[in-house]
Parts: sequence; C-alpha cells; structure tokens
Amino acid sequence: MEKFYISTAIAYVNAPPHIGFALEVIFADVLARYHRLKGDETFYLTGVDEHGVKLYEAAKNAGLTSQEFVDRNAEKFQALKGILNLSNDDFIRTTSERHKKGAQKIWTTMFEKGDIYKGSYKGNYCVGCEAFIADKDLDENGFCPNHKKKPELLEEENYFFKLSKYSDQIKKAIESDEMKIVPESRKKEFLNLIGEGGLNDVSFSRPKTVLPWGIDVPNDDSQVMYVWCDALTNYISALGYGSDDMGAFAKFWPCDSHIIGKDILRFHAGIWIGMLLSAEIALPKSILVHGFITSEGQKMSKSLGNVVDPLIYVDKYGADSLRYFLTREIPTFDDGDFSHKRFVEVYNSELANGLGNLVNRVVMMTERYVDGKVPALTSAEGVHDKLIGLMKRYEAAMENFDLKTACETAYEVVDFGNKYIDDMKPWVMAKDEANKEMLANVLYNLLEVLRIIAIMIAPYVPQTSEKIFEQIGMKMGEVKWSCDWGILKEGGIVKKADVLFQRLEE
Repeated sequence: MEKFYISTAIAYVNAPPHIGFALEVIFADVLARYHRLKGDETFYLTGVDEHGVKLYEAAKNAGLTSQEFVDRNAEKFQALKGILNLSNDDFIRTTSERHKKGAQKIWTTMFEKGDIYKGSYKGNYCVGCEAFIADKDLDENGFCPNHKKKPELLEEENYFFKLSKYSDQIKKAIESDEMKIVPESRKKEFLNLIGEGGLNDVSFSRPKTVLPWGIDVPNDDSQVMYVWCDALTNYISALGYGSDDMGAFAKFWPCDSHIIGKDILRFHAGIWIGMLLSAEIALPKSILVHGFITSEGQKMSKSLGNVVDPLIYVDKYGADSLRYFLTREIPTFDDGDFSHKRFVEVYNSELANGLGNLVNRVVMMTERYVDGKVPALTSAEGVHDKLIGLMKRYEAAMENFDLKTACETAYEVVDFGNKYIDDMKPWVMAKDEANKEMLANVLYNLLEVLRIIAIMIAPYVPQTSEKIFEQIGMKMGEVKWSCDWGILKEGGIVKKADVLFQRLEE
C-alpha cells in the first residue's frame, strides 16, 4: 500500500473563509479522495494560523483576548469540513500545545546547529504580509505588490535564520525536481527569484514589546517566533513532530504535496525548505501552486461588493455544485474567474442536463425494459476501449495534479453516455422482441458507463457519486478505483431516485 500526504496552507483567521480558501481545500480534498479510491493510505491536513500582529490588533479592537478572538474565528474554518463535505483527517491550530511543541523543537534543532543568530534588522515591514520586504520587491510606487500599501520602516533586534547558507541546496533541489514545483512556470519564477545572488537570511522572531501574542522563543523569553518558524512547522507538528509519539510523522512524512496560493510560494519553496535542510528533515516531494480567483472579471474587494461567499452558494445550490464549478471552471495552475452567470450555465448544462439527465434516462429505461435488474453483459464493443482510454487520461491528469483536465475528462464520459443512448435508441429496440438480447446488452453498457462516471466524479462531487452508486445497486464503501470493465453484477437491483440536479431558472 502506498501512502499519500497532502496539505493546504493554513488560513489566517482574521476574516471569515473566502472563495479562494474554499478552492484550495476543495483541490486538496479531490486529490485525497482520489488516492483513497486507489487504496493509498492517505492523510489530508488543513488548519489555521492564529498568531501575528494583525490578529493581536484585531482582538484588541474587538474587545477580546487574543485567544478568545482566534477561538471564535477558528470555528468558522473548522465548520468547512461539514459545509464543503471535506475529508480532511486533521485540522491543526497554531495555538494548540502539540503545535507549540513542534515549533519549539525545530527552532531548538536549528539553533543548536548554529543556524539561528541574533542581530539588528532595519527594513520595510508589510503588516498584511506579516513580512519584511526588500526594496527591489516593492512596486513602482514603493508599495507592497500584494496589498498595495506602503510598508512601515522598522528597526528591531531579532533572531535570524541563516537561509543564505542553504540557498545553493534549495536551488539544486528545485532544479532537479527533488522537490518539484508545479506548474513549471512557478518553478522558473522561483528560480529567477533566487537568481545569482541567492537567498538572504530572514528575520525569525519579534520582540514581545511589539508582539506579545505568539510562541515563545525557547532560548529567549523576551522574543516570540516570527510567522515562518511558527506557521510553516504546522505540516510536521500535526504529525506529532516534537512529541513523544512520532508514529504518524514516520509514516506520512515527507509530504507528497503542499497546495498553496501563488503569493506564498517564496516562503514555502525558500524558507520552509531551508528550515527542513537545517533540521535535517526530508524535503516535501512537491508544491502545487494555484492562482487567484477574480469575481465577475474584477479583483475581489469589499469596497466593490464583489466578494464571493462560498457559504451562500453551498446553502443555495449544495456543496457538490460549488465543488464541481470550482474544479471544472477554475484552471488548476492559473487565475480564474467566478461569475454567477457562468455558475448557472455550467450547473444547468453539465450537472442538470448532462449528468442528471443521463442517470435518469438509464435508470428509467432499465426499470422499464428489464424489470430494474442489471442484465447480462454480452458485448462491450465500441464502448470498453473508448472508456478505458478516458480513464487512463483521467489517471494521468490526477497524477500530474491537473484537476481541471481530469474533471473535463470525466465529463467526456457523460457526453459519451448520452450520445450512446441517442445512437443505439433503446426505445426503438424495445418495440421488437427480436432485439431483446441486444437491448439488454446496451443497457448493461449504459449502467457500466454510470458506474465509471460515478467513480470518476467521486473525488469532485462525492454526494452525487454516492447517489448514483445507490441507484445502480452499489455501495460507496465497496468501490475502488479500477480501469476494468464489467464490474456490475448481473441481477443487481437498479432503483430510480430523485433528480440529481434541478435545473436553475435564474
């Protein structure tokens, strides 16, 4: 049995979950569910980042202690598991004791190796990024390129991490794909960032006089850990790193893929990899970088009133509808747009008219023409080879983290099924007793098409997949990924149920 460990970036809890984070946790969930179908022992981690200046100030403004503030907001992110039908195995909070132990353990290891030192730092600090930004990385107006605000000029005595010491090793690991960055364009982007001069040492702590809310530095109680050693360590603290029980760490590390947004690639591919090299911990196998979501063609902004609330869409249209749209419509490796008009178009054309109509037609004809039982398979000519080819293409896309292509490939099977019905015309066959055997075979092939669709869409729309399996007489628990044909057993009971997706009229 293979193992598969996937993680998302941990969300900052100063605001409610937004559509961009929903995209990320759904992407991770699709991959986790696919690997479970394959039989891989899978671990899927997500969580929240609960320390930092922004949270400390927000808590004061809300009249709450920092812990009260993050407790309240963390609940909104934990609730996503039920709301979005996520299958994450763990949810890490950076205020938890297990995480603090892990972060202090890696700090101590790096410090004892001589890779953390104390020094004075003067630089441009962006509160939004919780990061110091070099002059060369500011835009033409001297603003942070992500938050479009002028950073503060700060001078502090901090601890620093000797990231420069590991710059060449990081570059080599990425160039050789020992630690693969997907897509290739992001790999090139980060290697250009390293450039000839390499990576610089980074500030690794903040004085408690500035930030009293954080994890104590093990060797100096006047300082708290800066975001990197704290937040990035979540990927191993969740596995028990720093605790007495390192069983999960031994089983699942290294991570098979960190899924992150493009704005934090430099921290994950640079600082995190440097930390692991310093602590002599194996590197993650890959980093999957996704883009941003715009709304109706514009950047999301509260002032524009175009921020998409994923919870509203789930409440109105169901989790599967949102999951399908995001993975089908938003490019896995690039920016994409969320348009309500396009959401309705995709819902009606592909979920209601395409998938829902196909399932309804096949089950209805099976009940009408062969007493609602799975008939015998006599020939899969013209069907088997086509569908196995599509399943192989789907597999290849999944293994390359291309969720959009895999989803589109699954929908090709839906199109094939509807065309097969139109070409074979079972209703015409049913009028002549001489066509009884041929009709039964066509219906068997169509039921197998539904089975294959149900397994291909299971990572994307798990509730819908389960409903299809129930209608063709299978249980989700007995389903495993396979490119074999003829899995459905003769005599199984097929039963029509409610329409999968009601057409939208808005």
